[in-house]
Amino acid sequence: MRDQLTPRAAQPPAVPVQRHPPPPEHPDGAPEPPQGPPEPVPGRAADGPGPDSTDGTDTTDGAGGADRLRLAERLAYLDGAARRINSSLDLPATLRDLGRVLVPALADAAVVLLRDPLPDVERDPGAPAALLVHHTAGTRLGRGGGPRPVGPHGPLARALARPATAGPVVLTGPDPARRHPLLAELVGARALGRLRPGTALLALPLRGRRAVLGMLLLIRRPVDDEPARYDAADTATASHLATQAGIAVDTALRYSREWEIADELQRSMLPTHLPQPHGVRLAHRYLPGESGAQVGGDWYDSIPLPGNRVALIVGDVMGHSLTSAAIMGQLRTSAQTLAGLDLPPHEVLYHLDEQAQRLGHEQHLATCVYAVYDPIANRVVLANAGHVPPVLVQPDGRSELLDLPAGAPIGVGGVDFSSVELPAPPGSALLLFTDGLVETRRRPLTTGLELLRSRLAGAHRHSPEHLCQEALRILPAGDRGDDIALLAAAFDGIPAEDVAYWFLQPRHETPSRARRLASHALRRWGLEGLAESTELMVSELVTNAIQHATRPVTLRLVRTSLLRCEVGDDNAALPRPRRAGPQDERGRGLQIVARCADRWGATRLGAGKVVWFEQRLP
Repeated sequence: MRDQLTPRAAQPPAVPVQRHPPPPEHPDGAPEPPQGPPEPVPGRAADGPGPDSTDGTDTTDGAGGADRLRLAERLAYLDGAARRINSSLDLPATLRDLGRVLVPALADAAVVLLRDPLPDVERDPGAPAALLVHHTAGTRLGRGGGPRPVGPHGPLARALARPATAGPVVLTGPDPARRHPLLAELVGARALGRLRPGTALLALPLRGRRAVLGMLLLIRRPVDDEPARYDAADTATASHLATQAGIAVDTALRYSREWEIADELQRSMLPTHLPQPHGVRLAHRYLPGESGAQVGGDWYDSIPLPGNRVALIVGDVMGHSLTSAAIMGQLRTSAQTLAGLDLPPHEVLYHLDEQAQRLGHEQHLATCVYAVYDPIANRVVLANAGHVPPVLVQPDGRSELLDLPAGAPIGVGGVDFSSVELPAPPGSALLLFTDGLVETRRRPLTTGLELLRSRLAGAHRHSPEHLCQEALRILPAGDRGDDIALLAAAFDGIPAEDVAYWFLQPRHETPSRARRLASHALRRWGLEGLAESTELMVSELVTNAIQHATRPVTLRLVRTSLLRCEVGDDNAALPRPRRAGPQDERGRGLQIVARCADRWGATRLGAGKVVWFEQRLP
């Protein structure tokens, strides 16, 4: 569910001034194209006065008025640049914005080098092994060549290891630059030797909250053989922006780390493989949001139920954080437990609502659709808790958004939920999804729902995998901020001729009658080879059922790729295998079933239970 994430600041408008930059010189290749309009710094125009001089034509208030004007312009530049640097939580975007505010307003070229590997910002990473160029603007200096090794005892290591004492390094002219050990280690002596005479360099540390994360190198080239320089005001301006950039890089690293943890937690809590019950084919998709913030709340699940039925669930926890992912995991676990009790869909949502309210004092809200498909009755029962409506595709290709009672999100409390039963004939399909599929930043929810419905029309004869692919085609490129969960179900059903069902009165002669009925069904299906073992297991289960039942016992045989037998009664106590003694006349029935069947189990069903077993067909 997409929440509203507001950027910390918008980019301020640039102040238009006339500026003639010096001719570019790029020791290692061609320059980068300009990226966006720069924000000028007073005194940077090549043909204008410096920051500490006047041109003799100021009429505002003499030299003092000109100084105040330049100071106001510089403060406006710093304010706009700081807001732009801090406008994104994405590391590449932060570095791009840093380059755009520095070049050409404060420098002719800029190089950002960060630790390699980037540190865990929650702990003190210690001395780095290397620096790696992460961004350049206005130059190819520093590109290529791989990481820059950092000597354990050199000046660069000392500057990176002591955040409180690391300061700017200002050098003018190529000869001192070549001789300076910090710059030679930072950029490389060969690259420094290719700089034009009169070039000014400014190296500044990028300080995070707990450590120096890298270095920022600014380059000014000479103009008309006039040596470039960084005066005290320029150095102070660049130092302020380097401080802002260091905090922004630190924030982006923390944000990226939180996103990685949330994404890993989210994926670990989602099923990697869905069960494939008979009569229905399933497919699923999960896509995290393209923005780092959009991880945490969407889930899907399918749970086999007695009687060859299957529960289908898609939900969405409001919010995007580690807390949302944790709440999602608890709700999914609760939904699996409730599904095992074989409660109606609206009862499952009611108990999920209670569970959400017990998770803490804070209100944890989630939307959910819970559906139960019966392949024998060819029916589907659905209940909705404030979720987007699913799409049902009919066998003739018609598609419709199901008009379910919307209900309230899980966690609101005190709200009734209701179930709706609909026909689901063989050849139909159902798609459950979260709102990230149909609602984007530039497309309203209603438009996305109608686009999805029309896209799925005619997709009924394809596999559920194809249904998911068709649904994802409605996503616009680069406009997906929310995560997406899909669950597609293609309904095949189980033919009536493959099902045998009886109600048996709880009498002493019932086990023998159950054996005869099962034998007759197996002969009709040509499964005489299973008759002996099936009659034995049916007799044992029916004998156990009539001992505790007060109402008719049910016996059902279903032929699919397996032979499944189910015996149900109105006693909720589940049978447990026990070791019978040599003199015991009872207690061996479930041991016989366990030995003869390929699989067996017992499940509560409403106020009673169902005991079942399966055998492979010969």
